[in-house]
Amino acid sequence: MDGREVIGMAAGAAGRGLLIKIAVPVAVLGLFGLIAIGLVAGMSGAKAHAASGCGKAGRPDTEYDTTGGPATGSDHAQQLANAKTIDRVASQGGLSGRATLIGLMTGLAESSLLNLDHGDRDSLGVFQQRPSSGWGTKEQIMDVTHAATMFFFGGDSGDPPGLTDIKGWESKTLNDAAQAVQRSGFPDAYTGQENEARSIAEEAGIDIDRTARSGTGRTRDGASSAPSPGQRPGAHEAALADCTDSSQNSPGEPGQAFHDGRASWPGNVKNRRSTEDAIRWARQEASGGSDQWYRMCLAFVATTYGWTFSGTTYAQDHYLDVMPKDMRHDKDRNPPAGALMFWTTGSRAGHVALYVGDGKIASNDIETPGRISIVPATDIETKWGATYLGWSPPYFPQGG
Repeated sequence: MDGREVIGMAAGAAGRGLLIKIAVPVAVLGLFGLIAIGLVAGMSGAKAHAASGCGKAGRPDTEYDTTGGPATGSDHAQQLANAKTIDRVASQGGLSGRATLIGLMTGLAESSLLNLDHGDRDSLGVFQQRPSSGWGTKEQIMDVTHAATMFFFGGDSGDPPGLTDIKGWESKTLNDAAQAVQRSGFPDAYTGQENEARSIAEEAGIDIDRTARSGTGRTRDGASSAPSPGQRPGAHEAALADCTDSSQNSPGEPGQAFHDGRASWPGNVKNRRSTEDAIRWARQEASGGSDQWYRMCLAFVATTYGWTFSGTTYAQDHYLDVMPKDMRHDKDRNPPAGALMFWTTGSRAGHVALYVGDGKIASNDIETPGRISIVPATDIETKWGATYLGWSPPYFPQGG
């Protein structure tokens, strides 16, 4: 939204956001003409992909219009557009229609599904996410695709957690699943949004009865997602193990140091920057570059080699689906400088970093969200609890 005054329903939405965040007395809501009644009243997509990939690619509802009726006009058009964006992110991530319904209920409670440029303290956007709490920059949060991606998949370090970071979210009530992500001061605030969410979904042509499936890709190039604190390899990693073969490599043990190998790149690996220049560029980015790399690991390594984009959506898909099998060095802990190193993190995207030599990598988000740091390659295992997949040459056959 621009800087114009938000009137009518948007004003009610802002008031509603305050109610949820700081528990403004219900009487205040009368100033906005809200009806606030009843406020006190399965991640299978990642597992499905891991199993099949292997080289393939409450009542009554609260209304926010000042008349007490359903939203109309341009605000309602924005609601529908935002609902479709939220559903697209969920669907592309392989999530069920139930996940979309939770997202819509949350957006209605927080902002009436409007992309507000204000809220309680520094809260912004459809989900009223806060930059100070790790949801992204102001600009990112105002991007509904980013906001929805964070709501469903959370931060790289698992904090803030997204819906799919919540253990057993599929079996929780709709309200409790939303509350587990939002951690609202009004824990029952989402129950009253179900009817309105279903109505908007029907009008927007959203199938909230959709079952979970393997996703076709996140909207952000190479967004990585580390597991929540305490989360360790499980069924997801076990399934991925069927896709890798470490018999010809030197796998070592998790947490064991990485050492420089001497392998050269195959002749068909051609990039816009040389290996030396790519490493030099990555080190320069780490020493004082931008903070634009939040959840953009695959985009970062592609950029180090001079590409504008990688051509792949998920980091682990780039390794398992795009990379030819003879270029994959599964679990080998002796990558040559300039190699791409891949991990699975227990969620859909995985993680990739650039090996710069001497056991170290250039990686986004490992020390500061959005920034590149030069750290021991073992940090991805020891700090994020991720499982090392292996390394490959810097091959971007779909890059551009």
